[in-house]
Amino acid sequence: MKVFTTGQVAKICKVAPRTVSKWFDSGRLKGYRIPGSQDRRIPREYLIRFLKEHGMPLGELEDETLAKVLLVGQDQLLIENLKRELPPERNFKLAVAASGFEAGIQAESFHPDCIIVDFSIGRVEALQICQNLRRNTEFTETILIALLPDDGGSTSFDRSMINETFKKPFDVALLAERLRTLIGSRKELV
Repeated sequence: MKVFTTGQVAKICKVAPRTVSKWFDSGRLKGYRIPGSQDRRIPREYLIRFLKEHGMPLGELEDETLAKVLLVGQDQLLIENLKRELPPERNFKLAVAASGFEAGIQAESFHPDCIIVDFSIGRVEALQICQNLRRNTEFTETILIALLPDDGGSTSFDRSMINETFKKPFDVALLAERLRTLIGSRKELV
């Protein structure tokens, strides 16, 4: 469990340390005092809860608290269902890319925890996206999920670069739950 000093909280919130002390002393910001000292400590989960309750930006804590998912595909029904199953209030941020080129740009700027590649954009393009991601050292730890079409065709390829596969049609709620489990094992989602 990560714990912050009032000075660290002040930097995150972009306020004076005295302001943080007032929040703490009034009971609005939960935490504890170091025994035998006046020093205050605020556990990470209490700080995040405080920031959310007061509509304050999470700042540098955002990357720690949000599960960021990039969906590469054009299936509007899938996109809408995923948005419904992975709402921001449950600590998910979903970005969408319609092509391999767009996926590369989004991955570089968004830094997703998980990238879902819908093979219905084209098997060759989808495999190229997966291979390019795995070659890039920034994305070696990124969870990669392939959504395979149920078109009766052969979907044989090297699956060692992909963490999970789902065959269409599938229950989007099941995919969302799997994402919570996979990302939750790597990040402390609040």
